[in-house]
Amino acid sequence: MSDTLHVVAETGSTNADLIGLARAGAVEGTWLRAERQTAGRGRQGRAWASPGGNLYASTLVRLRPGDPPAATLALVAAVALHGTLHAHGLHDASLKWPNDVLVGSAKLAGILLERVADAVVIGIGVNVASQPDLPDRATTSLAMQGIAADPAVLLETLRDDMARWLRRWRGEGLPAIREAWLARAHPPGTALRAHDGNGAPLEGLFAGLAHDGALILRLADGTTHVMHAGDIHLLSPRE
Repeated sequence: MSDTLHVVAETGSTNADLIGLARAGAVEGTWLRAERQTAGRGRQGRAWASPGGNLYASTLVRLRPGDPPAATLALVAAVALHGTLHAHGLHDASLKWPNDVLVGSAKLAGILLERVADAVVIGIGVNVASQPDLPDRATTSLAMQGIAADPAVLLETLRDDMARWLRRWRGEGLPAIREAWLARAHPPGTALRAHDGNGAPLEGLFAGLAHDGALILRLADGTTHVMHAGDIHLLSPRE
């Protein structure tokens, strides 16, 4: 695997750029970091504010025969990012399915997967120096947590962590990644509101991950609901 890093001062979206590079034949391990993004986006096409001082980076994985499901690369990236943040002094972060890193109930970082042919582009955004003001969820930054970090240095660590967990994903299979993700997630029994886009949102308790990485939600009537895609919000006790 080649490990090539490109850094640009500004771009629309590192994911969009890397998708273009993937189509042109870029190899696995290619990374792209931007100081700023003008058209950053999150899941489901949401716009994401991308001022200077934060980490905006994307990497490329080329799928091989026998790899675990491509969607589970979100779990790989989350575990790798959690380790990177811990190494830089953040010791109270937790993972929220499918793609967020939280401090308490506030979002610190997000992950976006996009696929083109055999390539999966993994975009990672971390609020380092500042955080967006969102109407529907709390946000935080490393600076708010009292941690001074350089996005370029964070990425150096993340590249190593991502490569290590990608090797485990391929060598040990999804069970090892699932176990690692659960050890870093909010605890079982956490109250969640889930919306998969089909009908009204569901509320229930976090009951872990299925063997394929899907979310298991335990409903009030004791049944379980399995989600392979959707939005998840943590509920406070008064909600």
